[in-house]
Amino acid sequence: MKKEIVFITAILIFISCRYSKKETTVSIKPNNDSTFANVKDRAWWKEAVVYQIYPRSFKDSDGDGVGDLKGIISKLDYLKSLGIDAIWLNPIYTSPNDDNGYDISDYRNIMKEFGTMEDFNALLKGMHERGIKLVMDLVVNHSSDEHYWFKQSRSSRTNPYRNYYHWWPAEKGKPTYRWSFFDVKSEAWKYDTLTNSYYLHYFSKKQPDLNWENPKLREEVYDIMKFWLNKGIDGFRMDAFQFASKDTTWPTLPKGYENNVIKYYGNGPHLHDYLQEMNKEVYSKYNVMSVAEGAGSSPEEAMKFVDPARKELNIAYHFESVDIGKSLNDYGLVNYKKIFSRYDSVFKDKGWLAIFMANHDQPRMLSKFGNDDSLYKAASSKLLSTFVLTMRGTPYYFNGDELGMSNIRFNNIEDYNDVDTRNKYENLKNTGGDLKAFLEDKKQTSRDNGRTPFQWNSTPNAGFTTGKPWLKVNPNYTTVNAATQENDSNSVLNYFKKIVALRKSSPALIYGAYKLYDINNTKVYAYTRVLNNEKFLVVLNFSNTETDFILPDELKSFTTITLTNYSSAKAVIITNNSIHLQPWQSVILK
Repeated sequence: MKKEIVFITAILIFISCRYSKKETTVSIKPNNDSTFANVKDRAWWKEAVVYQIYPRSFKDSDGDGVGDLKGIISKLDYLKSLGIDAIWLNPIYTSPNDDNGYDISDYRNIMKEFGTMEDFNALLKGMHERGIKLVMDLVVNHSSDEHYWFKQSRSSRTNPYRNYYHWWPAEKGKPTYRWSFFDVKSEAWKYDTLTNSYYLHYFSKKQPDLNWENPKLREEVYDIMKFWLNKGIDGFRMDAFQFASKDTTWPTLPKGYENNVIKYYGNGPHLHDYLQEMNKEVYSKYNVMSVAEGAGSSPEEAMKFVDPARKELNIAYHFESVDIGKSLNDYGLVNYKKIFSRYDSVFKDKGWLAIFMANHDQPRMLSKFGNDDSLYKAASSKLLSTFVLTMRGTPYYFNGDELGMSNIRFNNIEDYNDVDTRNKYENLKNTGGDLKAFLEDKKQTSRDNGRTPFQWNSTPNAGFTTGKPWLKVNPNYTTVNAATQENDSNSVLNYFKKIVALRKSSPALIYGAYKLYDINNTKVYAYTRVLNNEKFLVVLNFSNTETDFILPDELKSFTTITLTNYSSAKAVIITNNSIHLQPWQSVILK
């Protein structure tokens, strides 16, 4: 099935390119086993293009304004048409929704807003019939405070579930300060009157941290994992798991440590012991994808998660490449190149990385890393897709980015749903902070920018729902939507399909060596991907101005244009010494 999907996609792309006068490209060969015959250590999760679905915002089937499983099912053919191989599905488990499903109250059931277990089974079946794998979020650093375990845990100090969480008896005084990501006062210890104790919550007060020191808790989690894997899912993305291990002596941490919280909360004393145990008890028994959200604060720490000899996980998902501030323009392209090149230097011989520029916890990649001005949004969207799909590592692509969806930029706090944004606003309000400046900042940085409903067409609410959407739809949906772009061979969507098909047909773009050129160039990111006799040069102009990339002698042999994001009227200009690029132009040469 997978081969047939890729072959059909490649044929459609060839036809589109053959009759389009606007895009410069060559035909893309379908992926097949002979193409990859000389590749060692192949794995499906290395070759997969992963597409992330935020279920609340993808497609509503029943008019309640919230996306659901039947909505996803209704769009499976659209997902197949993208050419992607796997879906990362954000949490769909039973939850009171304090943090949009990342506060789980029942790990073995489906949130009512999303549907039923029968709906889930139908979704999984439909995906597998189309050659698409399913990777689910595993949220086990914390649970909901409405989970049975926590209700029992807080009922008495002698309850068998007491040790499933981190508790501190109040008679010992207030526990050592711990900072919280989502708490209104940024305090991670919450006093509970029922047993005169404090419980730990690194995130919302409704997300108490699970105690991984307890072997019984770990066994419970492994059983949950097996429950879903035995249903036939294809792996887990492990939310916030780098925080699971705590130093339970609770030492005092340096003042201001929250500014580098990964260093102090990540990689606790037994984290890798737990992962190795998890691998032995669960992952080693299945051919699945295992991804850690967060992987320490350096490439060397990230490698510990995925070094095959350590038998832990198989993909490292680090945050350094998205934790750069408000925009790439502020951070600087040179610094950005150094991040990816530093990680690649450590991972070039073993281990495997995730490559991404957006997810549900980030603003839209177009608004952060590209330029969402009308002059540049299409070109920069295509350029960013080119980057994600041509780097070494498994690409993770957030739903809607294939359309060039952008930040909505709310003006009022009432429009926000995100617990992080709302609680920080409340704290500023209580302490006399600058609320106007805060809201202005959130127009660029809030997580809700990436969570607005998917823009399917130009009908009311972008075709997402017939009811009132849980989060406002971006007003630009009348022009930025899937229906319009599917019929435009030069669209951001159809370009995404082309770059996906190119990657899947080219071993060098998956397994090939990465080499960076002209690292100090402030506008151009240029690199080669080489495997055996297959060689690609990728040149990306991350700027609003035309520019020339001077070709070193070793790159002058790259003269055949494989794919570019500009029309033939402004196609890339190649001379013996340089490549002339339009603003936000990308070009792939062989």
